[in-house]
Amino acid sequence: MSAASVEQPFDDEPFSLTAIADEIMERHPGYRVEIIGGHLLVTPSLDAPHARALTKLMRPFIAAGLDDGETEVLQSVGLWLPTGDEDYVIPDLVIVDADIDGHLVERNAYDPAPFRLVLEVTSANWKDDLKTKVAAYAQARVPVYVIVDRRHERLHVLTAPTASGYDTHQFYAPGQSVTLPASIGAEVTLDVAEILTAGRQKNG
Repeated sequence: MSAASVEQPFDDEPFSLTAIADEIMERHPGYRVEIIGGHLLVTPSLDAPHARALTKLMRPFIAAGLDDGETEVLQSVGLWLPTGDEDYVIPDLVIVDADIDGHLVERNAYDPAPFRLVLEVTSANWKDDLKTKVAAYAQARVPVYVIVDRRHERLHVLTAPTASGYDTHQFYAPGQSVTLPASIGAEVTLDVAEILTAGRQKNG
């Protein structure tokens, strides 16, 4: 998922970004609002192909047993970021430790510790997923970041987080498959073409 970046609107008066985020969500039900590095990212309701790609993606994770026992497969769970006092992000899909409920920080956002994998499916402003969120997730020390890049027709897998990004960034094209790191809790192989096809608008 990606979004349009909204700059801080006031230079001289103290204000709360979380209050502005709440107001946006109240006025525009269905919108997703995130705060990264003092910027608001606002995403309108997502389209059907975006949701379809997520459904396809959940199946291999669940089939591998990652939604039972030590881990869970969840959508749209808030992740509290270390990049600012009000910063949080809402990944499209996550693999988390089963004790995530005990890691709640505030505003339905959770400490990064139980997150084994975060995944985003790109929308209109794909640069947020490919740039802004790369740094944010790396600083939160999320071990694996997967991006379904619908614009460029490929799947990215980023591992080995550092203070500024990920040391390893591999991408895969249709016709290829990718086996994700075992650190997520099970062996999961994704068919790139199947996922990207699901993320396309159907004709007719």
